[in-house]
Amino acid sequence: MNFAMLSQLDVAAVRCRCGRRTSAFLLSSLVAALCLIPTLCPADDAAKKDSSVPLKLREVEGISEYVLPNDVKVLLFPDESKEVVTVNMTVFVGSRHEGYGEAGMAHLLEHMLFKGTPTHPEVPKVLQDRGARFNGTTWMDRTNYYETLPASEDNLEFALNLEADRLLNSNIKGEDLESEMTVVRNEFERGENSPMRVLMQRIESAAFDWHNYGKSTIGNRSDIERVPVVKLRQFYRKYYRPDNVMVIIAGNFEVDHALKAVNDAFGSLPVPSTPIDETYTVEPPKDGERTVVLRRVGDVQVVGAAYHIPAGSHPDYAAVKALTNVLGDEPSGRLYKEMVETEIASNVFAMAFGFREPGLLMTMAEVPKEQSIEQARAKLIDLLENDWAKNPITEQEVERAKQQMLKARELESANTDKIAVSLSDWAAQGDWRLYFLYRDAVEALTVEQVRDVADRYLKRNNRTVGLFMPSEESDRVSIPESPDLAALLKDYKGRAAAAAGERFDPNPEAIEERVQRGSLAGGIEYAVLPKKTRGDSVSVLMTLRFGTAESLKDKLGAVELLGMMMARGTEDLDYQQLQDEWTRLRAEVQIYTLKGVLQVQVQTKEEFLPEVIDLIGKIFRSPRFEPSELEVMRRQVITGLEKNKTEPNSLAPRKVQQMLSPYDKDDIRYVMTIEEEIAMYEETTIEQIRQLHAEYLGNQAGELAIVGNFDVEPTLEKFRSIVEGWEAKQPFERFVTPAQPDIPGAVVTIETPDKSNALLYSGQQYKLADSDPEYASLVLGNFILGGGSLSSRLANRVRQQEGLSYGVRSGLTAANFAEDEKVSFTLYAITNPANKDKLLRVIREEVVRVLEDGVTEEELEQAKGAYLQAERIGRTGDSRLASMLVKSVFNDRTMAFVAEHEEQIQAATVDSVNAALKKYVDLDGLVMAIAGDFAAVEQPAE
Repeated sequence: MNFAMLSQLDVAAVRCRCGRRTSAFLLSSLVAALCLIPTLCPADDAAKKDSSVPLKLREVEGISEYVLPNDVKVLLFPDESKEVVTVNMTVFVGSRHEGYGEAGMAHLLEHMLFKGTPTHPEVPKVLQDRGARFNGTTWMDRTNYYETLPASEDNLEFALNLEADRLLNSNIKGEDLESEMTVVRNEFERGENSPMRVLMQRIESAAFDWHNYGKSTIGNRSDIERVPVVKLRQFYRKYYRPDNVMVIIAGNFEVDHALKAVNDAFGSLPVPSTPIDETYTVEPPKDGERTVVLRRVGDVQVVGAAYHIPAGSHPDYAAVKALTNVLGDEPSGRLYKEMVETEIASNVFAMAFGFREPGLLMTMAEVPKEQSIEQARAKLIDLLENDWAKNPITEQEVERAKQQMLKARELESANTDKIAVSLSDWAAQGDWRLYFLYRDAVEALTVEQVRDVADRYLKRNNRTVGLFMPSEESDRVSIPESPDLAALLKDYKGRAAAAAGERFDPNPEAIEERVQRGSLAGGIEYAVLPKKTRGDSVSVLMTLRFGTAESLKDKLGAVELLGMMMARGTEDLDYQQLQDEWTRLRAEVQIYTLKGVLQVQVQTKEEFLPEVIDLIGKIFRSPRFEPSELEVMRRQVITGLEKNKTEPNSLAPRKVQQMLSPYDKDDIRYVMTIEEEIAMYEETTIEQIRQLHAEYLGNQAGELAIVGNFDVEPTLEKFRSIVEGWEAKQPFERFVTPAQPDIPGAVVTIETPDKSNALLYSGQQYKLADSDPEYASLVLGNFILGGGSLSSRLANRVRQQEGLSYGVRSGLTAANFAEDEKVSFTLYAITNPANKDKLLRVIREEVVRVLEDGVTEEELEQAKGAYLQAERIGRTGDSRLASMLVKSVFNDRTMAFVAEHEEQIQAATVDSVNAALKKYVDLDGLVMAIAGDFAAVEQPAE
């Protein structure tokens, strides 16, 4: 993860997570799912009572639903194409179920279920030891726990037994609550750093009079800090029970074994005699707009508007989602065209999420500080409420929205682990089959339906802006209640199941046996791996390398913008037309440039790959370079940099990078300040970008990797036709960025007023080759110290015991260019500013302890297994595998290098690991920056 790019819109404060953090930009604000357990018909219910084995209820498109005798719901989704299995346990409880004084309890409880049971006292550790990717998430109406492991009967049984155990037997100890409460509070504070996130929460709060959807899932600071452990245990016993869960198993497994394993793990769990009371609060009709104002330190203005909409299971929901595309898509969206292209705003967003009960459609616009926020507010409301009559929604807009929604769904469907989580979200909305019903509704959407929902829901009296204004007549907007799901889904059969992929061996040697390598043209080489994938998906990664350290040093603005500009059109396709083509071709495409590298990442389907390659060729050889698009993009980039001026997550990493790059300003390796970077973008012209493309790009150097369903020779021939004869006028030379091991240690404090969360970021560099056995030993040492998610020396002490940080981790990264012989070590943690000194002391103590006392034999063996399993799982992902192949070509290696590295990992000893740690990790030599609002807090005495 590039921590310099961490945004103030970090999702974890709302889409609350334990374990590894993922980011999903603004979708964090309204995350919610729906919690209605499917009702069985009387005949099914009677049969279930007589059964001692899982009872099959139904099957739709390859997904089967079962119920255990104690009402545990089970979904099975077998997929042999990847050597992994995912177990997802969904508990139908979220912030909607919280009472007075309980705000954030569902999310806090999610954290506590990682604290262990008598049988599994260290949950993160046992998961990590098996190489699992794991997490927990809390939304409005459900809590998820899931893990993805290498596929085996033992791993499946382990995951099911673990989830069944912590469903009923989690410790929920007072001492654990004391430390985890501060971790959750730290997570809360991280969200408080983002004015946009806080504004979105304020809008939600103002929009709902009575319903808990107006409360943030992460909760209220005072409730987080003061919740008694007894109350938490009561909440746990009330909702964590077998008749309130759904277990989803997806991936590579045998159905009969899975049914036996899930029945063995969950089937005997007792059901409490007291039923769970359903919530029944319904928001009254809205009869007046509302306004909420937030005043905080920041550099970018934000304006938003929200409107109440039906539940995700309502027939109107698909039309509402299409409406958000019509409004917020870039570049076709009406908000984008009328606000971004006209310079009223720099960024716009529109979103709506499926809730169990009626929720919100929300729009947001970032407004540069030199622009009028009142003008933006007026324009936003006019577009949302008044413009439809003058400019009705068109067939083209609706068709584009439909195709974009279907494209996103189809790309997601290539990964069974993602589908497992998606199915749980739809189950929480009422029934997992809504996953398919929603698709059918999207495909059947008409322009009349989308116009109708815009007319009915986007009205002044349904808007959250907040002033009461008397009118001559009442205009109440009533939101329809959720439909009768039993009637809606009666006899629903779905379609034929999607084609499954092949069994794939992720061992490096087995992969290399299937890889085909060669040259395209000029200096471009390829490594491709054809294989049968789920949904006939294919991943492509292609790089073009250009320029030298000397020739590019005065062209960095053009370099950084070149890829983004190329992605905005070709000579015969403007930005909108190009985006429509990507949608039609079901292609997810990213094009970007860094110093000396242009990279294209593609995920699509086999049937569309030839046309996708043709489009890539047009982008390469004849990009549009529209001046007006440069101005839009420039505003967006500068707005993002302006936001980062006060963000700890941006300032601390940037400062460390500057200190570790001691180069003059005229050196391409110099790390700019935010102000210098803004000035660079302001001065970049379209002529500079055109010249850079014309003179520097060509076939002189680069790599191509393709993994998935495709016909090798025709595909390579199409790529060859793109680059043949495309010669660059300027030469390419690999940049040398040697390690800087002699930079002296330092600690820099950066004040960021009005930021509730602080970031500590530190780093140092070593002259070390990633082929050296010492590197493998250092990798394991770092994994034990702080690289192992929730289970590491640092995580156990800083997060689990002291409760000082939601996220603390150390990392070890080898340079992409192996000849640099450069390895970077980083260590970071977030915390409350008041805990800065204690955090520094505790981290220092743990690093000193591992350096002086060393790692143990048990730690090392567990680290080896966990690290190798995680690497094995990583190679089951096609896009990750394509990235590995590109790197292998760039460094003139094969997958044999990966195998050799893993052999070195296996051969590492306690002595070699401890020696590597002592040799390289220099606590006093760390270059460290810590950013936060320290002036506003008094540091506790140490």
